Amino acid sequence: MTISAARPFTGRHMALIMVGFFAVVITVNLFMARLAGSSFTGIVVENSYVASQNYNRWLAEAKAEEKLGWQAVATRTGDDHVVITLAGVPAGAEVSADAWHPLGRQRDHLLHFRRQGAGFRSAERLPAGRWNIRIEVKAAARRWRTQEAVS
Repeated sequence: MTISAARPFTGRHMALIMVGFFAVVITVNLFMARLAGSSFTGIVVENSYVASQNYNRWLAEAKAEEKLGWQAVATRTGDDHVVITLAGVPAGAEVSADAWHPLGRQRDHLLHFRRQGAGFRSAERLPAGRWNIRIEVKAAARRWRTQEAVS
């Protein structure tokens, strides 16, 4: 049986360990940054200054819409249409909506609705996946907006 002498730990070994460690860290950081940049742009509004000028008006509109007491529930049917059921809305309401993908991976879809029974059914089909639906209801010279998520 032969016993070999242990090689000493040198500065070269430490340098290789440090270079390998930082290479792994930098590679992971670059990969994660690329993944984050490709899945969400980070843009909420195109121009934040212009949006700030409208902020108080938007709050006032939201309070007025909340006082109406209207409610909407959006659901997806088995054949990928969207059905919106309204509560507290006067007769003769018109419904419009647009669907947008939460991560922006698919283009937005404008949805047109026809009255069907107690609710409204979209004429267009919505692609599979999770979608946020911005609903706008116009009735009795009033406008009400809300947002619902459908899967």
